[in-house]
Amino acid sequence: MTDRSGFDAATRAGLLATLALAATTGTAGAQSMSPMRGVVDSFTEGFALRVYPSNPYDQRIRVEIKVYDQDFHEVRADVRPADFTLAAGASRKVTVVVPFAGVADRKVRVCTESIPFPNQQTQIRTQVCGKFLGRRRS
Repeated sequence: MTDRSGFDAATRAGLLATLALAATTGTAGAQSMSPMRGVVDSFTEGFALRVYPSNPYDQRIRVEIKVYDQDFHEVRADVRPADFTLAAGASRKVTVVVPFAGVADRKVRVCTESIPFPNQQTQIRTQVCGKFLGRRRS
């Protein structure tokens, strides 16, 4: 049985194991997301990354994590959690699983997008993206 990302439980387990071995960890500083670049080698039908969106502001913000191809067309990916609220100065771990979709190498942009709160004076949406390359190995 597959979930909304199109991966079955065995593939997801393999991807998460790959993530545990291949992903770099770190804390977000003044950036809105870290890391901003990365290369992931995978032996499964997709690749997994871990990003850390952060809120450098003095007030909470709502964010949404989206995945795009290199031409900024939205890519079907499993993002957990996909949208959430970040407290002032906080960061949070987000896991992103991207299918290869029949190609050996896949370049994607993982973006943190702020979502304005309703009834606020300022309704500006911001977007900060990191560039990632997934390489399928056999």
